[in-house]
Amino acid sequence: MASIMDSVDQRTTLAGTNRMELLLFQLSGAQLFGINVFKVREVIPVPRLIQLPHSHPTVAGVCYIRDRTIAVIDLRMATTGRALEERDTSSVIVTEYNRSVQGFMVRGVDRIVNVNWRDIMPPPSSWSNTAYLTGVTRVDERLVQIVDVEKVMDEINQAGGIGALPGVEEGGVKPASGAEDWHVLVVDDSSVARRQIHDTLQGMGVQVTMARDGQEAMETLRGWAARPDESPWNQLLMVISDVEMPRMDGYTVATEIRRDDALKGLHLLLHSSLSGMFNEDLVKRVGADDFLAKFGASELAGRVQARLEQVNA
Repeated sequence: MASIMDSVDQRTTLAGTNRMELLLFQLSGAQLFGINVFKVREVIPVPRLIQLPHSHPTVAGVCYIRDRTIAVIDLRMATTGRALEERDTSSVIVTEYNRSVQGFMVRGVDRIVNVNWRDIMPPPSSWSNTAYLTGVTRVDERLVQIVDVEKVMDEINQAGGIGALPGVEEGGVKPASGAEDWHVLVVDDSSVARRQIHDTLQGMGVQVTMARDGQEAMETLRGWAARPDESPWNQLLMVISDVEMPRMDGYTVATEIRRDDALKGLHLLLHSSLSGMFNEDLVKRVGADDFLAKFGASELAGRVQARLEQVNA
């Protein structure tokens, strides 16, 4: 399986192309699922797992990989309530996002495919809000469901199964002076991230509008700019955007903002779980003003506070 992951470090060349690469896998039957390759560190056979007493039922155990102990989650159990069968022949997708490393046990890994974000649609509205999906697409005429692994980990941590994610339980975000005069547009396809960001900004006193993907965000911004006296346009402090989203990713949002004369002066903070691939040069290259790894409430509040001080100076 190592050969599948050999070129992960070179994948930052996708930045700004509105494309992504999915690692395809199966949980049971023929249904294909996907996870963004940027979240994946490696794929390994299931190692020897040590059981943890009183752990969440989806936690298959912990193991020691590359000088660190990580939790391994049965992804089928986490998303359907039914445990994986034939664990001895399964694989573990080791992931890094939201400042943590964890493994997801799956039945089998298929391959990596390159797809356009415009070909990835949000889950149908008829599907339950409890579905663990951020999007759906088709590969070789087969349906691929993109798993919301952030939601999986959030639910486990909310239940105290592994321990709180860094920043999720942070408290003490205080109201900011003059914040009530300003508005922030938040762009994120994850319901977990939207809730976390909304709660942080609301605690500061900032007004918030939510968009579920980049295309919705651009439509919102252009509508506001066209009707500045009837919208939050004149009070827009900044845009906080995720990177990986259906239809239009955060890189393309940055590009579209900088190309539009009416929008190009907006302050854009990329806020992503994909912390391992970012550096100052890449942030500038894609047209953003700043980057912050998900999720630290106090750090996010600090960035918003700094922007408030900048505009009020």
